[in-house]
Amino acid sequence: MTEQATGAHHPQPRTRSGGQQPTITENVSGAQSLIRSLEEVGADTVFGIPGGAILPAYDPLMDSSKVRHILVRHEQGAGHAATGYAQATGRVGVCMATSGPGATNLVTPIADAHMDSVPMVAITGQVASKAIGTDAFQEADICGITMPITKHNFLVTDAAEIPKTIAEAFHIASSGRPGPVLVDIAKDALQAQTTFVWPPHTDLPGYRPVTKPHAKQIREAARLMTEAKRPVLYVGGGVLKAGATAELKVLAELTGAPVTTTLMALGAFPDSHPQHVGMPGMHGAVTAVTALQKSDLIVALGARFDDRVTGKLDSFAPYAKIVHADIDPAEIGKNRAADVPIVGDAREVIADLIVAVQTEHDEGRTGDYSDWWVNLNRWRDTYPLGYDLPEDGSLSPQQVIERIGRLAPEGTVFAAGVGQHQMWASHFIGYEQPATWLNSGGAGTMGYAVPAAMGAKAGLPGRTVWAIDGDGCFQMTNQELVTCALNNIPIKVAIINNGALGMVRQWQTLFYNQRYSNTVLHSGPEADGAGTGSGSPAAPSGGTRIPDFVKLSEAMGCVGIRCESPDELDAVIAKANSINDRPVVVDFIVHEDAMVWPMVAAGTSNDEVLAARGVRPDFGDNEDD
Repeated sequence: MTEQATGAHHPQPRTRSGGQQPTITENVSGAQSLIRSLEEVGADTVFGIPGGAILPAYDPLMDSSKVRHILVRHEQGAGHAATGYAQATGRVGVCMATSGPGATNLVTPIADAHMDSVPMVAITGQVASKAIGTDAFQEADICGITMPITKHNFLVTDAAEIPKTIAEAFHIASSGRPGPVLVDIAKDALQAQTTFVWPPHTDLPGYRPVTKPHAKQIREAARLMTEAKRPVLYVGGGVLKAGATAELKVLAELTGAPVTTTLMALGAFPDSHPQHVGMPGMHGAVTAVTALQKSDLIVALGARFDDRVTGKLDSFAPYAKIVHADIDPAEIGKNRAADVPIVGDAREVIADLIVAVQTEHDEGRTGDYSDWWVNLNRWRDTYPLGYDLPEDGSLSPQQVIERIGRLAPEGTVFAAGVGQHQMWASHFIGYEQPATWLNSGGAGTMGYAVPAAMGAKAGLPGRTVWAIDGDGCFQMTNQELVTCALNNIPIKVAIINNGALGMVRQWQTLFYNQRYSNTVLHSGPEADGAGTGSGSPAAPSGGTRIPDFVKLSEAMGCVGIRCESPDELDAVIAKANSINDRPVVVDFIVHEDAMVWPMVAAGTSNDEVLAARGVRPDFGDNEDD
């Protein structure tokens, strides 16, 4: 079974074959059977909203002393909270909704969890079994709707099948390549009388994830690593999912190769480690992007050659042989052909690679990467991540995020929304530990940060949790601050408020002749298409802010603070860190013209990376030989 970044196993459903406990037999309703099943698989937190079809399950849930239910304000919040809980704790996240619109509101977070391989079980009520297919009130074919975005899903119409289904759902969600599983239960199955038997007999024919890699492939990978002159360890989120961060550090230091960690893998390898060359991709560090482009060997560990990393695929890493290790065989060769394909759990793969590389060393074969590091260090020194402060003295968004990271208590978990603030949070906060960076990588879901932070804090109540959000993202799911306030979940939220949909505005600046169509958030249509902007847009003429995030936050039971000046930045962050009895929201009014750099324009080659606007790095060409 795959381990998570915390090193703790997912709750493993206990089956009869395991012989771990005596059989439990109880006469109960289907709804009681569901709650008992959740208790037995180790679920301790469920995020959800009741409704007609799922209502029978909410009655026995009220009596459970083991399962805490958190009443969210929107089903999307329940789904993202389950994801944040899972990413932060390494356990399966659970959300619950009723049929029809309740279930369809879970579609976005289910798709998000699927893209980012997050172990989640979504439980939905369904209309009574005889009404399925009749267009009954609040009926939606949620199994059909979510089939492409779940690892597996179940429709349960027989109460006797509930324990078995829940056990299988948790096993599928948490083993192999993790992912979301949906369990749709008909209302009459929840109402029917049944016998609860635990452990159930589970039967999953054909589901046998391969975790142990093939020894021959491991030996070949080790040989290539010692022969290479310009290798790169390309580390993806699968290393975190496998709980393989300690092994990764051993392998990296044993080989001496540079390490690049994707957006989903930040924290898998310490940012401060001298072998860490940064994050690759569209907005990755120049050194990381270029290292992959000019490498002669890429060792991909739990990564999937995503288009945001590769840029124009046919020009990606033209000199590199590829070792691709992944627990999901469907990923290997999907985007880039692998010279050495390795199917297996990342922890098992890396552990075996360590042994194989050590054997190579013992036999006198070691890699010489000294010339490679000369170039890498030169690029790193010449093109570091950085930013310019606004000339008008207003707040720089990068500076805000950097100071939040510097002043945060050790072990703080950061959840980011999607857009410019997400990229700045990946750049200017140092991630030294696994499971301290949560974000929506594959789907890029705006509105992720607040509910994901809520889920993380619910799962790790002793840790500080900051949500780094944009003013656009915040307005999609901020209602979950009410949930936080009422359930003693004191997260901290930084709104990076530039008055616009910042990343879209950046593209309009660069690629649409500064025609800012429908990206201004603080005022009506007359603000659109006004040409270039300058200065802080968050307070239009007259000083009216719509909405006023401080007032809005206070209305939802939070402490609301506004920060507009660099002079008050550290004091405001310190105040936010000191408040732990309620959620805190800080409205940081930042300059609208700040952009995310470096950047590789969509559809172009990584060779065309820009370190800053109009600044194309000069690498020379003789090192490509």
